[in-house]
Amino acid sequence: MKEKKEGVVQLIECITTWQGEGVDVGKRMLITRFKTCNKKCKWCDTIVKMRSFQAADFTIEQLQKVIDDQKLGIMVTGGEPTFHTNLQQSIMLLNLLDYPIANVETNGFNLAELASKVPMSKPVRFIYSPKIFSVEDLENEKKNVLLFKDDPRIYFKIVFEHNELIDEFLSYLSLFEDLIRSQRVYLMPEGITRADLLRNAPAVFDAAEKYKMCFSSRTHIIYEFV
Repeated sequence: MKEKKEGVVQLIECITTWQGEGVDVGKRMLITRFKTCNKKCKWCDTIVKMRSFQAADFTIEQLQKVIDDQKLGIMVTGGEPTFHTNLQQSIMLLNLLDYPIANVETNGFNLAELASKVPMSKPVRFIYSPKIFSVEDLENEKKNVLLFKDDPRIYFKIVFEHNELIDEFLSYLSLFEDLIRSQRVYLMPEGITRADLLRNAPAVFDAAEKYKMCFSSRTHIIYEFV
């Protein structure tokens, strides 16, 4: 008989879906979405959900049953899973649940603390997506690269835009040969509609080839499954 696992998390979305981006695209996932975020990104594809959906309580036991019954991995996203009270809830989710794979989609706000609280033995990938809107952001994200580059669980996923800040950040990332060789850096097109993605994708392929990085589709937008 399995031991009962206590714990409650507050989520605005909890559904069965597929991973739409990054290294695990196409894998079946239980998406667990937090409401709040520390950023306001113009191309955020979940901002309407964060504004209009109300959070509800889900127990660890309920989530484990869905994972077991449906044979799912888990995606922890938002909002921002490491922001404010989301951080402790994310730690609880990742440490108490049993799963074949977990993706944590984060802008890196408190990623260092989250990663330090999740054992290396847990099958977790932290999908770190830097948000660079200013020179200050750029310098902070360069520091994060030094902090995260040697953790094999952390993957970099950057929304590509034609601007000097992104180009400088990608040039900086490309200096770390082990990071590039291990294929842990993904570029993906910006956009909140299928038409946006198709229009912007060619430039992303060009940048990915230039910097020797991987291309990430956004299949949840293209095929409208979330």
